[in-house]
Amino acid sequence: MQEIRATVAPQFELVNRLIIEQLHSDVDMVANVGHYIVDAGGKRLRPLLVLLSASALGRCDDAHITFAAVIEFIHTATLLHDDVVDISTLRRGRPTANAEFGNAPSVLVGDFLYTRAFQLMVQLGNMDILSHMAETTNTIAEGEVLQLTRAGNPSTSEAQYLDVITRKTAILFAAACYGAATLSGQDEETRKALQEFGLNLGIAFQMIDDVLDYDGDPAQMGKNVGDDLMEGKVTLPLIHTLLHGDDAEQAIVRQAISTKSAAQIEQITTAVKRCGALEYTRERARHYHDLALENLAKVPDSDARSALVCMTQLAINRQQ
Repeated sequence: MQEIRATVAPQFELVNRLIIEQLHSDVDMVANVGHYIVDAGGKRLRPLLVLLSASALGRCDDAHITFAAVIEFIHTATLLHDDVVDISTLRRGRPTANAEFGNAPSVLVGDFLYTRAFQLMVQLGNMDILSHMAETTNTIAEGEVLQLTRAGNPSTSEAQYLDVITRKTAILFAAACYGAATLSGQDEETRKALQEFGLNLGIAFQMIDDVLDYDGDPAQMGKNVGDDLMEGKVTLPLIHTLLHGDDAEQAIVRQAISTKSAAQIEQITTAVKRCGALEYTRERARHYHDLALENLAKVPDSDARSALVCMTQLAINRQQ
């Protein structure tokens, strides 16, 4: 990631400065919660996608810097809301904002970040961007609700799982790339190619996230083992186990999802590994990785394009 960031290091620093500047508020609680979650770190993948996409298409200017901050604010707002809905207590290795400040401040500061993002977009003065991001944030909200309604349902299919992660996660990756291409004045064909690149990258990224729930280092992941099970989330490794595990394994997984319990996390981890669920999920992630690389075919060679390729490879080979 350090090598990838180095490709757009000056612009990346400007984005970080803008984010800090735009967290300012006369209301102390807003600034405190905002800084708490932004300062927690994270990979900054989504704003990085804006900068790299713009650079690969020829230029990365002030509008792209602003849009990268917009993308990060929207992502951060979803994290704040997610942690409240999921009653999460740990993110990136430290207490979540809701655990530290309470649910109400977390929700309301999440709202502040959403509205600040749209204030910044108005400054850009680009109706295409504003329209696309309005649709994107609406789709993310639908994805959150869809995931909530399917929580605790062991009958969730792979197609339904894909629908949720596309709406909830991949759509913002796609918007980052599409917005960068739009601000660069690219034609619709190029915009769509970058949009599809981001979408496929986001799907692959989330699938590996779901693998690492059972095959990653909790210390590196910075979250509690079994959190998804306790929230009743039906991820692809579990779906595959419910289809290909033996009777006992299927029963354990079905009960864990239905009761939203991680009490048998060790047995479930053994089951998903034994029946090939992790290998299958990695294989599906590889499929979307390959599609993402195909989407980059029309982007001219450059250091930024190479960094996008590296990011795509890292998405499926990472350990955290």
